[in-house]
Amino acid sequence: MYFYFIIAFQGFCIYHLFKNRNSYYWVFAIVFLPLVGCLAYLITQVFNKKDAEKIQGNLTTILDPSKKVRDLERKLEFAETYLNRINLADALLAAHNYPEAIKQYHIALEDKTQNDFYVKAQLIKAYFYNKDFDQVIALSEVSESHKEFEKTDVPFLYGMALAEKGRGVEAEKQLRLIDRPYCNYKERLALANFLLNLERPKDAKEILDELHVEMQNMTKMNLRLYRTTILEVEKLRNSL
Repeated sequence: MYFYFIIAFQGFCIYHLFKNRNSYYWVFAIVFLPLVGCLAYLITQVFNKKDAEKIQGNLTTILDPSKKVRDLERKLEFAETYLNRINLADALLAAHNYPEAIKQYHIALEDKTQNDFYVKAQLIKAYFYNKDFDQVIALSEVSESHKEFEKTDVPFLYGMALAEKGRGVEAEKQLRLIDRPYCNYKERLALANFLLNLERPKDAKEILDELHVEMQNMTKMNLRLYRTTILEVEKLRNSL
């Protein structure tokens, strides 16, 4: 088994070498030092500088989550452009600094030359996670007529904000917009819970049954990705 692995490894390295026109002296290392030569080639020639920088960037973000925000703040100070401000606001939103993200999105909205739907959608998200449901509703009402409205997660956030305010009929209208097959699994689970709170178990079970069927056909990647949602769907479905 080891022999075939080494042969395959060598074949890949030599193929990559000729395809990318790398230095031919690597052939000797790959052929005469099979494992060491192939590993050295893989690290130095296949995993290029861009890949290494990307890996390093991801590790830095994990070890120091605020570094990305600081870097983008410096970038905005150097060049106060619309794009730099949006990038900073998005990073603040991802870092759960909702008040500061809201501030930056509002400044961006002052630029009337830009298509502001994306900014409004992000602002709605920031307000929602900051539990300012009145602002979510107000901004969503303004954005509802936009052609991209139903393609985003704004209807879900809008619906949930309406539900928080006790406006159940309006909330259901918005939440139904995200009730589409083979997507929005978490959101549709939330819709089922919303219907249960309205004491409509039959409607809730209909959604849970649809989710149950769809989840039987998930890819392995999606099964891992939505593992918690799947467990919650099955638990809720079995309780009805």
